[in-house]
Amino acid sequence: MSKKIVILGAGESGLGAALLAKQQGYAVWVSDMGNISESRKVQLHAANIPFEEGKHTEAEILSADEIIKSPGIPNKAPIVKLALEKGIPVIDELEFAARYSKGKVIAITGTNGKTTTTLLTYHLLQKAGYDVGLAGNVGQSWAGQLVDGDKAWWVLEVSSFQIDGFLSFKPNVAILTNITADHLDRYDYQLDKYIASKVSLFKNMDADDLAIVNGDDLNVHNGLLKAPVKAQLAKFSIEQAQAFGAYYDGEVIAIQGDQHFNIDILNINLNGKHNMQNAMCAILAATAAGIKPDTIKKALADFQNAPHRMEWVAEINQVAFVNDSKGTNVDATIYALESFGNKLVWIAGGVDKGNDYTVLYPLVEENVKALICLGTDNEKLKAAFAGRIQTIRETEDIAQAVAWGLELGERGSVVLLSPACASFDLFKNYEDRGEQFKAAVIALTKEKVKS
Repeated sequence: MSKKIVILGAGESGLGAALLAKQQGYAVWVSDMGNISESRKVQLHAANIPFEEGKHTEAEILSADEIIKSPGIPNKAPIVKLALEKGIPVIDELEFAARYSKGKVIAITGTNGKTTTTLLTYHLLQKAGYDVGLAGNVGQSWAGQLVDGDKAWWVLEVSSFQIDGFLSFKPNVAILTNITADHLDRYDYQLDKYIASKVSLFKNMDADDLAIVNGDDLNVHNGLLKAPVKAQLAKFSIEQAQAFGAYYDGEVIAIQGDQHFNIDILNINLNGKHNMQNAMCAILAATAAGIKPDTIKKALADFQNAPHRMEWVAEINQVAFVNDSKGTNVDATIYALESFGNKLVWIAGGVDKGNDYTVLYPLVEENVKALICLGTDNEKLKAAFAGRIQTIRETEDIAQAVAWGLELGERGSVVLLSPACASFDLFKNYEDRGEQFKAAVIALTKEKVKS
């Protein structure tokens, strides 16, 4: 009799896991407490995979040999607690997919910077001619892609929620960009638990593997003290030169390791100190994968960053508009505010995640000339920056925010959407917010051309 696998959640990762499990001969059952999209139902029907939506049938789920859970479902969810109490393994889609891939894995996590680092690492391997795939938190499900075939290399963005579902997952190269307080509602509001989750990415690695970590980050340092890694450790830093790793001195990135070389940042198609940290991570990973310095340098020059992450949209009357809708926490916004000089018109706001805005004060006082609050409740934001920013306006209309941005901007200004907040008060998600921002900017561009 076939082993039974239950998939909880029929999103991108759940559907991919279901299709791979079916292909590998498991009896598969998919259960989603919400509604399953029509396109996914079509795929499930086509693969003869039974499913339910709007409920979790306990008897069906608890008869599983193994459960693959969507990262968005917490371990505190009643059905997950029941499964764990019964001794049923509850794993992540990436843990399951790893069993069916012979490819080498570069896994990337961190509170901020992981998407840019993942895309840049993938770009470097792709430009070097490697047989490489992209999966995890970006792109398509890893399990779903493995249904169609494996790759020699996989670059995976992994969240702490996904890491929590790892048992034997073992990357060849793992990157930890940084750790700052985020998602603490999933970790009993204890930073130590969140740190432990992040550093556990390294738990199954050995001396033949490479762990790349932020040498300037105290939370990373403390996490590694409690859970030392067996892998070779490479540190990247913007504060001090590294014997093994990478260092950015403001002008040049110096790589020290099996290969020694320097890269002038003028050759890197990214802005800001945080992006130099991301670049150091990707360069170290690419070097570990055997890519030559000259190939890395060429590939760095033509990299295009992810949508909604410091994405240049357009310029109107010498005022530039930049979409950083993915900046959903204060730390991400710090990076954005330091990247564009001192004539910023900053559009911020949304669902506050318990933000401490005081850490932004020095940057704001130096760089921001106007703040446009875009949200349904802007009181905390306005109170935080009253007296620190000369002009503060508020609206729930993104087109109004964009129009004010142009009005308040001056020659050489940047109008920056970097909300520091979640998007769910006015938008479906950060992508929706970013797309609406871009659409409003393009509409304003056309209007100015006509006039």
